[in-house]
Amino acid sequence: MLLAIDVGNTNITLGVFDGDKLGGIHRMTTGIERTSDEYGIFMTNILAKNGVEVSNIDGCIIASVVPKVMHSLTNAVVKYFHIEPVIVEAGVKTGIKIVTGNPHQIGADRIVDAVGAYELYGGPTLVLDFGTATTYDLVGPEGSFECGVTAPGIRISAKALWEDTAKLPEIEIKKPDSVLAKNTITSMQAGLVFGQIGQTEYIVKKMIEECGYENVKVVATGGLGRLIAENTDCIDEYNPDLTLQGMRLIYEKQDRR
Repeated sequence: MLLAIDVGNTNITLGVFDGDKLGGIHRMTTGIERTSDEYGIFMTNILAKNGVEVSNIDGCIIASVVPKVMHSLTNAVVKYFHIEPVIVEAGVKTGIKIVTGNPHQIGADRIVDAVGAYELYGGPTLVLDFGTATTYDLVGPEGSFECGVTAPGIRISAKALWEDTAKLPEIEIKKPDSVLAKNTITSMQAGLVFGQIGQTEYIVKKMIEECGYENVKVVATGGLGRLIAENTDCIDEYNPDLTLQGMRLIYEKQDRR
């Protein structure tokens, strides 16, 4: 069984694969600094409580955009699972050629999303990830990572509203019934959600227009991706497990002899 660990700015997500089948998904917050023992105990306990025999985990891959957690997390995998994890970084086989100006600046999350989208849907593909940041990445017909756009995520924008203004409250992020808001909460929801939808539609349109490719498949993932995908025609597919699937596919490409 393969343990895939996706370290994002907000959450650390654990996914367990039995072959190509993804079992349970579990999360912990990223913002808390932990020791290797704390990571190890949390991961082994949560897997055991969900019916996963830790002794059956014989492989691990980690994709991280938070460098400060990597020392403790990697040591936890070695100590508690007795596995040397594959780290998604420069030098790891991905099957994706990065043709941007500085390939080393492309985050591991974007690489695994690109691999997942290309392997599952082919190219050209536009990959949208609605996470802490909202990213738009273009994968060409031959599987090359060609360019990307980065924008503030919905939660970042929401947090800025209620933290940087004296009277705006913390709210649930959901689509209101109408953009014609009648109170403070629905006016904030309208601005956040319809604003994100508008941004998504415009950036997708411009990227497809300027890249010159025909029949571009638009694939979305990320926590709030479903909310956006359900309210626009510019997204062809929503896959909440795209990042974890991309990690599995990268792991399978490695020579682990």
